[in-house]
Amino acid sequence: MRPGGLLVDRVFDVTIAGELNLDLILYGLPDELSPEREILAEDMILTLGSSSAIVAHNLAALGSRVGFVSCIGQDQFGQIALGRISDVGVDVSRVRHVASPEKTGLTVILQRNGWRNILTYGGTIFSLGPEDLDLDYLSAARHFHLSSFFLQRGLRRCLPRVLEDLKNRGLTVSLDPNDDPEDKWEELEAVFPFVDVLLPNVREAKRIARTDELPVAVSRLAERVPLVVVKMGAEGAMARRGKEQIFSSPVSVDCVDPVGAGDSFDAGFLSEFLQGKDLQACLAAGNVAGAFSTTRAGGTEAFRDRNAMESFFSNHGGSKQGR
Repeated sequence: MRPGGLLVDRVFDVTIAGELNLDLILYGLPDELSPEREILAEDMILTLGSSSAIVAHNLAALGSRVGFVSCIGQDQFGQIALGRISDVGVDVSRVRHVASPEKTGLTVILQRNGWRNILTYGGTIFSLGPEDLDLDYLSAARHFHLSSFFLQRGLRRCLPRVLEDLKNRGLTVSLDPNDDPEDKWEELEAVFPFVDVLLPNVREAKRIARTDELPVAVSRLAERVPLVVVKMGAEGAMARRGKEQIFSSPVSVDCVDPVGAGDSFDAGFLSEFLQGKDLQACLAAGNVAGAFSTTRAGGTEAFRDRNAMESFFSNHGGSKQGR
């Protein structure tokens, strides 16, 4: 980590440190894959992936100034991912190119009807380390967001110290833990004291709180984090702040692809949160953004169509200027 003094000027609304890679999504596969057989997919898309990058991309599309810290390999996948996220205005000046033979990470998603397999090659996802975190750069924002806690293998041990420093510099902090590939759900306790907004989905909330009951999970997490926001998919979203608990109804759409909907919810929620909007408005914006994401394949493709984005948000609770 590179130390530095407090910056008065906030160049960004949000800074994010995390993974940058592509998603290869295959559609129309059978539930069971027979070995040694050539199995044909009905459709595919290669698109910007990774929770951190999807949040950064969609926040920028919604009009936020976003600074991004990550690592990519010196390969074509890395260049495609970098181009996609920079096209929407995300600052990528702190994305490090890792020397070969290390390759940019890649996630292959086998999308079925109502469920999916997620296969990830880590690659440079695991290369992001404390040496990449310029605290002056990260603190040149009002807010810091972290996704995919359990994929940040190079960062996890230093994160409590980093988040404490950012809090001392006046930033608010949000965390979307995402899934734990090892299903251990450890080390989060160390960062909870520095998190203002926790953004799990239902399964993640239960696993973190080590209970099968969502109300119990929310109560336990609310004792550790000031604001718990739970993404409930087709049932909408809920938030718990102290004893206050509110719900927000889902937005009904013809779903094309649910990939990235939770990350898009994060972007919608945070875009309103950073403007000081009330909790109900933040939840509603999250639901709109999550629903909009599902109208196109992948987690960012919908947000690349500015006209469609502005029309959708206008029809579902407020227009967005975008970039």
